[in-house]
Amino acid sequence: MVERGAVSEDFRKQVLGYGLTTAEILYRRPDRQWLLQSYTWQDYDLCPTFPELFKFLAFWQTKLEGPLFAVRVAHSDLVQPAEFKAVDGLFRLN
Repeated sequence: MVERGAVSEDFRKQVLGYGLTTAEILYRRPDRQWLLQSYTWQDYDLCPTFPELFKFLAFWQTKLEGPLFAVRVAHSDLVQPAEFKAVDGLFRLN
């Protein structure tokens, strides 16, 4: 639950320049190496360095058995600096 007057962590990230990042991860099945499977990952991340995505891929490579084959990334800046403007110093939701 978000307390009154507080903003969500997702909104805070957007204001700091994070955008919605979607990655299609193709990986080989551990039991059938010839078979590729797809996994979709989505989170707020910074383009072009993608620290959150690389953290997830490092976790994948150390903790999961399916070897990575390919990763395709799409990124969208949701809030541009010109789109966010405080009105009379107050921003209210709800």
